[in-house]
Amino acid sequence: MPDSGGSRAQREHILTSGTGPGADSAPLTPHGDAGALSVDPGAPQVTTPAGLPAAPEPGGLTAPAVKAARRTGFLVTMVLGGLTALPPLSMDMYLPALPAVTDSLASPAATIQLTLTACLAGMALGQLVVGPMSDRWGRRRPLLLGMVVYVIATAICALAPSAELLIGFRLLQGLAGAAGIVIARAVVRDLYDGVEMARFFSTLMLISGVAPIIAPLIGGQVMRFTDWRGIFVVLTGVGIVLTLVVWKWLHETLPPGSRHTGGVGEALRTMRALLADRVFTGYMITGGLAFAVLFAYISASPFVVQEIYGASPQTFSLLFGLNSIGLIAVGQINGKLLVGRISLDKVLGFGLAVIVLAAVALLLMTTGVFGDVGLVPIAAGLFVLMSAMGVAMPNTNAQALMRTKHAAGSASALLGTSSFLIGAIASPLVGIAGEDTAVPMAVVQVVCAVAAVGCFLGLCRPWQREGREAGGL
Repeated sequence: MPDSGGSRAQREHILTSGTGPGADSAPLTPHGDAGALSVDPGAPQVTTPAGLPAAPEPGGLTAPAVKAARRTGFLVTMVLGGLTALPPLSMDMYLPALPAVTDSLASPAATIQLTLTACLAGMALGQLVVGPMSDRWGRRRPLLLGMVVYVIATAICALAPSAELLIGFRLLQGLAGAAGIVIARAVVRDLYDGVEMARFFSTLMLISGVAPIIAPLIGGQVMRFTDWRGIFVVLTGVGIVLTLVVWKWLHETLPPGSRHTGGVGEALRTMRALLADRVFTGYMITGGLAFAVLFAYISASPFVVQEIYGASPQTFSLLFGLNSIGLIAVGQINGKLLVGRISLDKVLGFGLAVIVLAAVALLLMTTGVFGDVGLVPIAAGLFVLMSAMGVAMPNTNAQALMRTKHAAGSASALLGTSSFLIGAIASPLVGIAGEDTAVPMAVVQVVCAVAAVGCFLGLCRPWQREGREAGGL
């Protein structure tokens, strides 16, 4: 990036999440902690990460420096969006091929669904390792290492001759891909706080949400010209590009003075302290159960839509894309309209209630209470359920991470691990009754959704906390 008058620290670390009208002209005024700058309450804020030099006073930044900082912030936003898009790319591009993989490798559907479970389990376990590593050695080096291993594992998946070998390398793919997931969240925690963090998570949902829309479409089109192995070839190329982008544009956000110097023992003590926080644990489990509802849909929908209702891979891809649009749209309503005006807990509670209602409706339809309803009502129920995830997922992450500043990597690892482990458990359960019924999918969704509401009310107890950064209750 050409020099435009700002110092290197300003270009690399003073990042904003605002791109709306008036962002370039709004006056900067002191706000919040030392080093934080903001405009009015509804405008983007800039927060200097802990341990970095405080941001200059309003008169210390020239206009070119501010513009350079914003350009850098936009690049980092896109990089983090790409990292958070990697899991849906790895999962959803592969979904239209599940029936074809079942036929190609002569394995039952439940076995092939384990390729999804293995990838999820790998991402869950990998985060437990990468999170503490990033707290100790910084964000950049562990991320680059993980991305290189991801590329290698994905390339080998394209050559797997058996279901067992494919499951094994999907596990390795997940272990390596965990670096992008956990470090992206940790970088957000390094750079933002409070309401701005919730808004930034919604921005990331917009960017990463494009992946679930285009991934099944790409997978369906790849299947028209080649077999399922071509999908892994495409994912290998995506991994290579993202690795190069991270290497070139994502600078270190955790300075040496803020890193943990202890080993495994300190990492375990940090995680134990986080888990001892009832509210943090409540948001963590609530988010994990909501993710299980989502993943029950992800792992079962290819068979439900294509095998039970006879839709083509292209039709399935279009329906999946519409559901993802709903998730993105609600996520942007959350970030742009609700956050900062309504309590995060109130919005989260409403989202969980909608998820429960949608899951119950799906259960009633799939059990035949309303007769043979066909694909359209099922698709409508899934659309409502997916859309409600747009407030459930970013707000559970934001509320949990607000409670920790000095162990963002470990906290992010626990959040991701719980989500992926619960999702990995839910995945095989949706196919337990075979490929001819959608009832197990709906049962898993109802159970997990109701449990998420119970956890939110029993552990988070939002009515007991006032004066939160999102406005309180």
